[in-house]
Amino acid sequence: MTKRIETICVQGGYTPGNGEPRQIPIVQSTTFKYATSEDMGKLFDLEASGYFYTRLQNPTNDYVAAKIAQLEGGTAAMLTSSGQAANFYAVFNIATCGDHVVASSSIYGGTFNLFSVTMKKMGVDFTFVSPDASDEELDAAFRPNTKAMFGETIANPALTVLDIERFAAAAHRHGVPLIVDNTFATPVNCRPIEWGADIVTHSTTKYMDGHGAAVGGAIVDSGNFDWMAHADKFPGLCTPDDSYHGITYAEKFGKEGAFITKCTAQLMRDFGSIQSPQHAFYLNLGLESLHVRMARHCENGQAVAEFLAKHPKVESVNYCGLPGDPYYAVAKKYLPNGSCGVVSFTMKGGREAAGQFLRHLKLAAIETHVADARTCCLNPASSTHRQMTDEQLEAAGVPAGLVRISCGLESKEDLIEDIAQALEQA
Repeated sequence: MTKRIETICVQGGYTPGNGEPRQIPIVQSTTFKYATSEDMGKLFDLEASGYFYTRLQNPTNDYVAAKIAQLEGGTAAMLTSSGQAANFYAVFNIATCGDHVVASSSIYGGTFNLFSVTMKKMGVDFTFVSPDASDEELDAAFRPNTKAMFGETIANPALTVLDIERFAAAAHRHGVPLIVDNTFATPVNCRPIEWGADIVTHSTTKYMDGHGAAVGGAIVDSGNFDWMAHADKFPGLCTPDDSYHGITYAEKFGKEGAFITKCTAQLMRDFGSIQSPQHAFYLNLGLESLHVRMARHCENGQAVAEFLAKHPKVESVNYCGLPGDPYYAVAKKYLPNGSCGVVSFTMKGGREAAGQFLRHLKLAAIETHVADARTCCLNPASSTHRQMTDEQLEAAGVPAGLVRISCGLESKEDLIEDIAQALEQA
């Protein structure tokens, strides 16, 4: 039986046996007991499946990861401690010192900083391209040592919409996978793997959790990228790993399992950015209502965007559900049922007017968070993107006077009334 996404949200990843817990159990243990050293040794040699230390894997986490893999249409998944960890692991699993990655310039400021500053110090070089770049411009960004391409389905906070199929085609022309951060759209509104993406990441802290309760991330492998067909580019997957007695991941675990197995066995082993079982439990509670909540977030986002677009104090509005938005057509292709509840807009009067507007809001809270059941907002240039220069902000589609508002699950009429009174006082 092929389950639809609503059913997977509620029941995916875990099927209890007779007399077992209906809800996924929280396995709140760091370690696991075995009868013999030989039994445990098989786990260390990757010859058997099981658990020996929660820094690598935990049953609770695996149940939830399996649900997310089902939601995205992937073959394997893992949870991480945050969305930042998910994006770092996804890239560093295949691109290391001396390698190069092509990324969209229109991405979350924290991810931009991770790539352009921290990973650059680790020897990984990045070239940033416009999400609207031509095929010729995309091809020109690749180098012989390029190992991956990266983008966001809906960029945070510029709200550009990635042409996934075109970016995937460019990546595949150069023999590398496309990694797509699908945090804002969620698999309810877009499944990037169906459009050619090879690896999908999430900050599960956002819509998947949906209640501001637990920080986390996830990585999903499509199982489609043929690592061995490009073995010279990916020695970490296609040559023996001496730290695991010479296992070659792509041979032993195939296209479907090599990427996540290596990511767990190497990176999680050495960096330890595991999501706690308690957080995974909270995440699963959020996933069970994801399909219901996303519809309401989109309804509220659309209503707020339409109101802002007509207001005389608003200079411009970014929301792909508006017919005049530059990403309206591409959103119809990839996001036919709606995008998300996040709207960004620029006020006349720039940064100062934006600050005044934020100070007068009553329902919406100023927070660094986004994609929550409660409406929240911020000025990215003063917070999440404050490390970027004005030129970098413009290139990322985040002008200094931009306001990002994440519409929650409240009454859309109440949200619009709150925004209206704050605009009047700005």
